[in-house]
Amino acid sequence: MDGFINESLEVFKSLPTPLLETIYIVFISTVGAVILGVIPAILLLMTKKDGLKPNKAVFGILDFIVNTLRSFPFVILITVLIPLTRFITGSSIGTNAVIVPLVIGAAPFVTRIIENALNEVDKGVVEAARAFGANKRQVFSKVLFKEAVPALISGLTLTIIVILGYSAMAGVVGGGGIGDYAIRYGYQRNNPIVLLYTVISLVIIVQIIQSTGNYLYKKSIR
Repeated sequence: MDGFINESLEVFKSLPTPLLETIYIVFISTVGAVILGVIPAILLLMTKKDGLKPNKAVFGILDFIVNTLRSFPFVILITVLIPLTRFITGSSIGTNAVIVPLVIGAAPFVTRIIENALNEVDKGVVEAARAFGANKRQVFSKVLFKEAVPALISGLTLTIIVILGYSAMAGVVGGGGIGDYAIRYGYQRNNPIVLLYTVISLVIIVQIIQSTGNYLYKKSIR
């Protein structure tokens, strides 16, 4: 029992650093994925068959690219992107390096979430706005995005949790953060106490993210 308590205290002392790294990775990657994913989502919405500016060729190409990027398993994506990651960050391992594949891996996921959220907006509301003289920019900014806020919050919550899972998975290839800590100090050193506390930490983080997302969702529909 004393050994468990002493080992637990050692883990508590060393855990804050990888936890802060994970929060940093997830935050930057989420922002990057949203920035990279929002423009394709808008283009898909505009160029679809019944969109504001239908274009079969543009829609088909974008749809193919998004589906292709989404089909890559994340571990393989990390490997494929090593040259690009090294070019951008100067290294293929570490906290900053893992952000590159995380952003590129999550961006098509974000694109689909935004596209689906905007598609769910009642078409009658859009038609009513256009009937009152709203132009395309006003339809997007003042009708579609405003009406889609609850769905976007739910989608963003899911995205953050997915990126958190990806960031832990990246620990297998030295990605930094809680996953890397669990692999190096838990799995490779056969220390079940480290693995136990890293799993508990991830569960707590997911609960906090989901609870915050649920709260914001309820606020948005009032």
